[in-house]
Amino acid sequence: MLQSFISTIYQVFLPISLPVIGGMLLRRYRGIDTKPISTLSLYVLSPALIFDTLTKAQLSFDDVYKTFAFSLINLLLLWGAASVLGRTLKLQSAERAGLTMVATFTNSVNYGLPLVLLAFGQLGLEKASVYVIGQMFIVNTVGVYFAARSHFSVKQAIRSILTLPSIYAAALAILARVLQITVPSGLNKGIAMMASAYAPVVLVVLGAQMMNAQSAKWKPGLQKALWTGISIRLLLAPLLALLILNVLQIDGILFSVLLILASMPAAVNAVMLAEQFDASPQFVARCILWTTLASFLILPVIIAFIQ
Repeated sequence: MLQSFISTIYQVFLPISLPVIGGMLLRRYRGIDTKPISTLSLYVLSPALIFDTLTKAQLSFDDVYKTFAFSLINLLLLWGAASVLGRTLKLQSAERAGLTMVATFTNSVNYGLPLVLLAFGQLGLEKASVYVIGQMFIVNTVGVYFAARSHFSVKQAIRSILTLPSIYAAALAILARVLQITVPSGLNKGIAMMASAYAPVVLVVLGAQMMNAQSAKWKPGLQKALWTGISIRLLLAPLLALLILNVLQIDGILFSVLLILASMPAAVNAVMLAEQFDASPQFVARCILWTTLASFLILPVIIAFIQ
């Protein structure tokens, strides 16, 4: 176990930490603005990765069905846990909304995909791509509801989804597979080149965003909500994921990938929604920072355990 843990740190988390540290240093000493880089990632690199992965992936209907079933059940249980704890601890409505987002949204794109690729290779990335597409739908539909609640609308949710280029990339990849269309080699090489740039770029962005979270203003009295959010994301979420995976009888590489993705730290997207709808963004930002830092210790243990 100890040898596997050390090997995971060296083979997986050391490579991931280098661009993250680079992003932190760029933000700290050069004041890098992550918005244009995030735009590049969202509108160019992420669609390329999704298209490249889905057109080449060896996926079965059983994998897709089990992944979406797991995602839905996991979402409902974490939503319920956050709601019960928020009311039990008598958190304010804004803090309860923030707690729900911290509990249910994982950093499966910026952090999860590079981690899965390094830990489980291309096969793991193929399995993870289905989960990530599902998460994009969830964040832009249920996520808006969690943050806004009182002024949520179906029209707003549909508009949010239709602005995501990765959704169109996934649709094109599925269409190409169904119609058995072969992507021309030149085009395929270009897409693969952009896809390979995804991991280092988003990890640099993650490091810079962690520095942003560290500098976020902190309101007194949010410690209770902070510790509750950290506990749900880092302790309860992996245990619930393990239970659901066993109930659904998911095994093999899909088991490992879904467990890791469900155990990821809080998603950066959560603080964007929290700021937009005033759902305690200071609390959400601190949860993102501390769950991400703690994940560098907790995730290697989980990976070593399942390997």
